[in-house]
Amino acid sequence: MNRMKEKYQKQIVPALVKTFEYGNIMEAPRVEKVIVNIGMGSEMENSKAIEAAVADLAKITGQKPILIKARKSIAAFKLREGRIIGTKVTLRGERMWSFLDRLMNIALPRVRDFRGVSPDAFDGRGNYTLGLKDQLVFPEIEYDKIDKLRGMEITIVTTAKSDDHGRMLVQLLGMPFRKEA
Repeated sequence: MNRMKEKYQKQIVPALVKTFEYGNIMEAPRVEKVIVNIGMGSEMENSKAIEAAVADLAKITGQKPILIKARKSIAAFKLREGRIIGTKVTLRGERMWSFLDRLMNIALPRVRDFRGVSPDAFDGRGNYTLGLKDQLVFPEIEYDKIDKLRGMEITIVTTAKSDDHGRMLVQLLGMPFRKEA
């Protein structure tokens, strides 16, 4: 069993039940899935850039990404319906726990001038979204092999009913939140 999952089951669930006075351990919030996506932005026309983003995401997550296509045309953004605008991966189960472990213990501490992540990036339903400026923080990516620095968004989807419950869950998992001054 993954050490992050084991920590969740043995330490975090009892702490959440005690803190929020749940009647049952099944009421404690849990992580449902983690979504990692890379938006292509101005590189939509460059097929090599799309392939490189897919390859980077596959290395980082250990799962084959899917391509995201535009749902409708937007003239102001020079966007046509059906054009590839990004790539994403949805992680569940063991891969999700493994990715969270690598994110919190290896990747985030490698961010330059890291002082913690924002504790305010919750969506109102207990889900947390984190943006990274480059893919080099992950040890799977070799500096010499990349063509361009690409940012990515990581969304941690939980079953929490509110932001406070979600914040406590993610904090107990080991997310290094910034200390507010």
